[in-house]
Amino acid sequence: MTSDEAAADVGLLAPVRAGTAVENVTGDAAYVRALLDAEVALARAQESLGRAPAGSADAIASAARDAARFDPRLLALRARPGGNPVIPLAADLTAAVAEESPEAAAHVHRGATSQDILDTAAMLVASEALRLILADLDRAAAALATTAAEHRDTPMAGRTLTQHAVPTTFGLKAAGWRSLVLDAHDRTTAVRAALPVQLGGAAGTLAAFAAFAGSPNPVMGTPDAPGDETGTEDTGLGLVEAYATATGLAVPSLPWHTLRTPVADLGGALAFTAGALGKFAADVLVLSRTEIGEVAESTGGGSSAMPHKANPARAVLIASAARQVPALAGILYGALAAEDERPPGAWHAEWQPLREALRMVGGAAEGAAGLAEGLRVRPGRMRENLDATGGLIVSERIVAVLSARIGRSAARTAVTDGAARAAGEGLDLHEVLAQDPALAGVVPPDELRALSDPSGYTGSAGPLVDRALRRRTGGTVPE
Repeated sequence: MTSDEAAADVGLLAPVRAGTAVENVTGDAAYVRALLDAEVALARAQESLGRAPAGSADAIASAARDAARFDPRLLALRARPGGNPVIPLAADLTAAVAEESPEAAAHVHRGATSQDILDTAAMLVASEALRLILADLDRAAAALATTAAEHRDTPMAGRTLTQHAVPTTFGLKAAGWRSLVLDAHDRTTAVRAALPVQLGGAAGTLAAFAAFAGSPNPVMGTPDAPGDETGTEDTGLGLVEAYATATGLAVPSLPWHTLRTPVADLGGALAFTAGALGKFAADVLVLSRTEIGEVAESTGGGSSAMPHKANPARAVLIASAARQVPALAGILYGALAAEDERPPGAWHAEWQPLREALRMVGGAAEGAAGLAEGLRVRPGRMRENLDATGGLIVSERIVAVLSARIGRSAARTAVTDGAARAAGEGLDLHEVLAQDPALAGVVPPDELRALSDPSGYTGSAGPLVDRALRRRTGGTVPE
């Protein structure tokens, strides 16, 4: 094994993202590709405004396509003296372009600072990762919609503080999972649409771009640089817009070298998405416990020691991401306190947490889609668990009915005492209440038995499911 192979992170300790599509688009090679794309886009933007010779961007793009010239590990090692990988990459790209076109080489990285390129590359990587995440959120939402509709009226025990509370339906639970997935989809969509290009030059003033635009060029002469709104001064703002067009990213109102809202918003959306998917996973983990057994994953994970086990591996990995991504987002929020016009350390602290957050959420979203599509629902076990307390789960309902006949205080006392006896003696609640002298002639035994049926006390669960399923992405609920 070479030292480079030993240093590679191949996801051994991160199975939630290992082998996923998002892992591939956030790897070191993908970041190098994005850095090169950012450099090429800057050249195209400058050429489109007459600030670089015709054909120079194509020459730079041609050199950038030779991936063998830009080894991620060597760039990483050479990044240490300057603190970032753009410095060696720009030098290598310039040398590669110079071999074919010295004139074009003069326009590699022209006027930019390293942070312009790395921030832009990070946004390009994030945009592609979010595209994949959104597709998996769509898959998960579609599968959960189907499940919610199929089980609109399937009764199950609602649980609060770990205990049976009142009945609900599995359709309502699945509709709730879908609602969170759609919330995550909406937030992620908005953040992706707003991902901005970064261009400000050394201190965010665009000064170098204006200076280069007005300086003589050995090939072109002095170009007629476009002016600002008054037509009297080259501000460089047009270049920012051209750069955004070339990258497909949004135009920022200001260079954001130390205005880290885009990264913080991205971190927030990723943390929310991880938590939303984590709620789905957490419920599946509870409901798939052996003693509950109300759902199961389509293909359970094995155990190294216990051949009988079929662990809910997808849900486990989603839950692991939900516990890690908020901490990573916290680092990104902390980087908002970035001093001066270029931050010493705060910017650098973002790189790895942002990538790991993208990877974990990408893995969680892919896992959630598979989990939702293959979830096995067991209505029989749901019914068995509903009946496990002998009608105690509908004590609220019985109190409400009795209150109208004997008053709330007397009704609550009768049901509380009856529930204690039923639990202690292993009897059904309706049997105990039927023997209560205080209730003689108040509620016939047949009515008590009917009131004790949990399937008859699911409230507005069905209509709530119907309303939830009318919602589409974007928060819209058609009438």
